[in-house]
Amino acid sequence: MRTTSAPASRAGRIKPSVTYQGVATSYAAGDGGGACLYGPSGDLMIAAMNHTDYESARACGAYVLVRAANGASITVRIVNECPLPCAPGQLDLSHEAFAKLADPSLGRLPITWKLVSPDAPDAISVRYKTGSSRSWCGIQVIGHRNPVAALEVRTANGWRQLSRTEYNYFLSPDGSGCGGAIRVTDIYGEQLTVDGVALRPDVVQPARVQFARH
Repeated sequence: MRTTSAPASRAGRIKPSVTYQGVATSYAAGDGGGACLYGPSGDLMIAAMNHTDYESARACGAYVLVRAANGASITVRIVNECPLPCAPGQLDLSHEAFAKLADPSLGRLPITWKLVSPDAPDAISVRYKTGSSRSWCGIQVIGHRNPVAALEVRTANGWRQLSRTEYNYFLSPDGSGCGGAIRVTDIYGEQLTVDGVALRPDVVQPARVQFARH
């Protein structure tokens, strides 16, 4: 089910329609995993967000359009954190993504970047963290088109918003709502309600819904 919440801005440091300036560096992305704990990825057009703009995992899963002064551009997905001394505005691109902008031998490249809302992916998925049960659970959203601002679970007393960890899971420390309906809100205020997600730890479960493009 798709609804829209109050129009108040839900974005954190990274806001829609704002162009940011910074520098691109690069790193060996390996299998595409990272601090956001999405796991391996066959798509290495990915990046690590600097510690400040990572903002305790709020940047996880965001798609950003990166432009170099030479006119080259690439859209990458944020899957990792670039720790200090990565400066605000800095993106640490996979070697593969950096090579789409300039010769990797440059090492550092002035860039601008902004949030985008791409055609893909088709639908979000939900995963319960390893060790989740009816008494404690962690919930992660995967494949969201727009950055996730909040995640709630339905309880006997109504919707309860869960706290997000720096490793990109939303936790219910007392088990409240674990295994029930989930409501996910993006930074534009759109809400997706997902029912029927089994409490199966470490299993990616498609939800057949997706946020609208912006």
